[in-house]
Amino acid sequence: MQKEGKLLFKATIKSKQKIKSAMLLMKEVDKKSDPKQLILKPDGAGYSLLLDREVFLMDGVNELELVVENMDGLKASTKRTVHVGLTLLADAAKLNRTDYALIFATDKYDNRNGLVNPIFDGRSISDELKKSYNFNVEIVENPTQAQVLDKLAEYASKKYQPMDQVMVFFAGHGVYNETLKEGFVVTRESLPSDPGGSSFLSHSSIRSRLDKNPCEHVFLVMDVCFGGSFDEVAGFRNAEAEIYRDASQAELIARKLQFKTRKYLTSGGKEYVSDGVAGKHSPFAKRFIESLQTRGGNDGLLTISELFAAIEGLKTPPKLGSFGTDKAGSEFVFVVK
Repeated sequence: MQKEGKLLFKATIKSKQKIKSAMLLMKEVDKKSDPKQLILKPDGAGYSLLLDREVFLMDGVNELELVVENMDGLKASTKRTVHVGLTLLADAAKLNRTDYALIFATDKYDNRNGLVNPIFDGRSISDELKKSYNFNVEIVENPTQAQVLDKLAEYASKKYQPMDQVMVFFAGHGVYNETLKEGFVVTRESLPSDPGGSSFLSHSSIRSRLDKNPCEHVFLVMDVCFGGSFDEVAGFRNAEAEIYRDASQAELIARKLQFKTRKYLTSGGKEYVSDGVAGKHSPFAKRFIESLQTRGGNDGLLTISELFAAIEGLKTPPKLGSFGTDKAGSEFVFVVK
């Protein structure tokens, strides 16, 4: 016997023309049966309509389509997919999905003092991601600006599954140009003085390239000085934690990966951040690694909201936010293998 899931469906419809009717179509994906129909008509000749109905969906993948028609016969529609029960999508741990991590770590520079921990940090994070979370990790050490851009382009050309994820991590020097009101990542060959910023890699360039990446779920981490100035071009919004206490791990993953993700986490604001003591990690990287080592706690699932909670007590406060085409309610998850 199939199970049913009760869903509260809410929608507000507004039109410049009078609304004739609204119809909610509900069907099971990959089933040949005709969709169920719920037809609503406004009282009188209205320009708005509020839908607030409970609907029952069968176990599996369901498609809901809302179709609205005005008095002139013009129609508009929108669709949503809802998963009920332990469907193929809900059982995310068994899906053909891949988590990628691209780590840029620079501790040697042609025109400025080197750092002691970026490559050590990058390798340690790589090891933890592969060992505990089965990430496909690539480290690019001491790259030039061209090498960074080429690698970002390479990852933009990959073919991704809907629930694949990409984390991009920068560790190294960063600068802020007060005249341009722009933050930059310093690459290996960056000049010591560059008023125009052409030898640096701008935050806006990184933001644009990652936002256009075809992967649905992208998470940028920046352990660089002035990394927090990324929000000046991104539009800072604190990510809100969503906690589901009674769901299985599979259902948690499905809920959290249903929306497009464009999140960023930086080791500080518009300020210098510590590189730490040689061989002991930067303060930010140390907390980041320690959080990964928790392996998600009892549910085996570590979210960036939980990650941020573990590191926000640092002396230099980190920043977590969203950019580009991020959708409200989106997340990025580290799933214990």
